[in-house]
Amino acid sequence: MASGRVTATGTVSDGCHSQARVPNLILRRFRDEERKESRREFAEAMTRKARELGKSIEPDENYVARLENGYIKYPGPSYRSVLVALCGRSIADLGFTKVLPPTWAVADLKDSYEETAAQGVNEPLRGAIAARGMEIESFARLVGVHPKTVQRWLNGRIPHPRHRWKACDILQRPEKELWPTDLLDGGDSRWRGNGEVIPESSARQSLASFPNAADTQPDLVSELLPIDGGLEYLTRAGGIAFSRLTQSLTMRVQGFARGPSSKGMPFDLESFFSDLQKRASQRGRIERRSIAGTLGVYYCDGVDGYGRYSAHYGQASEIVTSVHTHPSWLDLDCPLDPIHDRLMLAKATVNRDLPFDADAADAAVKRLAETLVTGTRLVDRPLYCLRKIAVRRGELAGEVDITTFGQYALTMDLLEGELLDSLTANISARPGSLPLRDRYLPNLASVIGVADRMCAGGTLGLCAIARPASSYRGPADYLLLVQERSGNVLNAAGRLTVLPRGFHQPMTDFQADARIGATLRREMEEELFGREDVDNTLTKKYAAEPMHPTRLSEPARWLMCNPDTVRMECTGFGLNLINGNCEFACLIIIDDEDFWLRYGGMLVANWESSSLRQYSSLDSQSLADLVQNPAWSNEGLFALLQGLRRLKQIGGDRVDLPTIEWEIRQ
Repeated sequence: MASGRVTATGTVSDGCHSQARVPNLILRRFRDEERKESRREFAEAMTRKARELGKSIEPDENYVARLENGYIKYPGPSYRSVLVALCGRSIADLGFTKVLPPTWAVADLKDSYEETAAQGVNEPLRGAIAARGMEIESFARLVGVHPKTVQRWLNGRIPHPRHRWKACDILQRPEKELWPTDLLDGGDSRWRGNGEVIPESSARQSLASFPNAADTQPDLVSELLPIDGGLEYLTRAGGIAFSRLTQSLTMRVQGFARGPSSKGMPFDLESFFSDLQKRASQRGRIERRSIAGTLGVYYCDGVDGYGRYSAHYGQASEIVTSVHTHPSWLDLDCPLDPIHDRLMLAKATVNRDLPFDADAADAAVKRLAETLVTGTRLVDRPLYCLRKIAVRRGELAGEVDITTFGQYALTMDLLEGELLDSLTANISARPGSLPLRDRYLPNLASVIGVADRMCAGGTLGLCAIARPASSYRGPADYLLLVQERSGNVLNAAGRLTVLPRGFHQPMTDFQADARIGATLRREMEEELFGREDVDNTLTKKYAAEPMHPTRLSEPARWLMCNPDTVRMECTGFGLNLINGNCEFACLIIIDDEDFWLRYGGMLVANWESSSLRQYSSLDSQSLADLVQNPAWSNEGLFALLQGLRRLKQIGGDRVDLPTIEWEIRQ
């Protein structure tokens, strides 16, 4: 084994390759918490065990320090034998993994066969790549994935079927040779050092009871979240060395560990997911009114004419939200057609990179680490960012440019979690106490000044579907749908909101899709009619025209063929103090009862909802209870109240609602 040295850049060099030094927190925690020994005592125990095994080594406390601090990434054979015998754990469970170099020549692969086979490498795939005379980069390029994805395959991860088939074509090898049948049949598996495979399905099944554990496999995270793109963004925007970021990310992932589990996994994932569940539960107990009230204290600097949206539903007590708005932004009654819906793509794109400090970079890396461990569905797709807004009754105009969902998720979206965690910890949320908010959204001038910041957001539509009279329900009415957001979404998880809702994002026509109506129609297809392939979140099939009539669901196609039966309006606009998002409250009315008779049984929520609730537009009392429910998201309640207010005006005998009056709270 080549001797290593520490270079001036903080990396470990083995003479051929350089790698970022990452402390071995697992070994350190095992020594300190389980054996309760100092480094000197642990070194003496190693020496005694070495003598018992007939090994001529005498490690001292400096050697133990080098192991724990990451200067020695993989001990030599004798030291490995002693560590395994002393600790009763495998070398991998002690936090040591032989990290393969970023590029491998054919000679590297052939010369390191014996050593890498003992470390859990997919030897058939490794040998096939070598036999074709390829390096990792060229093979990855042909398959259409990142080189690090191929390295994960070589370390035992199972590729997606389409990538397996393409790899077989390139390497001219049968699939069962590169990935043995027992490996593919064993569910989520990893290679063991002796060439056998050990299923991880039992470990994953033990996590199934945790609702925050998304069903996406971790080995597909590279497809759902371009992690290198996220790190590249942090490097570019924050001016932080890439090696430091990757080291920080690795340490974050290791920091989630609680020591090796009984199943032999390197991290105690059950404890990790339990902690996530606990945090989600604590956040979920924070009521909407508490969030709105806290933000009212934080943003105490007033701006003339603007304020938080509040409303009275009949004689009920006042409802105050976190949506910052203006009287001219409310009761828009704006049809979402090309004549009135004139939000446009700006001619020039503005650099939306946000400046990072230590707190911002640390929060972003933590988000990436949690995403990697949980397999959260977080797709880095283009996202519209509001630059200019000009709304008035009957008209919606303005400009948007393009950012990415990854950049939003690593910056502005983190403000909500920071706020909720401060509330659960009883920390007074005032300027100076919330580092991320102080940096990204420090005052009301920054909230309103969308041209100078990242302002993502989207549509929230209250859907009202005409139903005929029924002996079961009573007179003809409108069906109103409300959803509870699932734990697998990034925003408003576990909260009540209207249906459909979604981020304002382009599909394929960036100019035409800039209109709010385009996003609302897409979200209807996904969240009401059950189509999964509209925005490519769950698939990588790219249709030239995702909303072409030949691709539409049957309910959506019927509405397109009968345009007079549906009306879509924007009822209000506001800026959410929680994360700075722009919120377009909308109302969708399907007036033809025939639609309900034909397609009422085909309304199906997608993965973003954990449950659906239906209400009748004639059931004023149930709706009164609904608007007072503390589980609402602030933006969802804003859209509901504005939608009901408009529905009362135009719904006729199908509607029995009290007067809904709004106010602007300074």
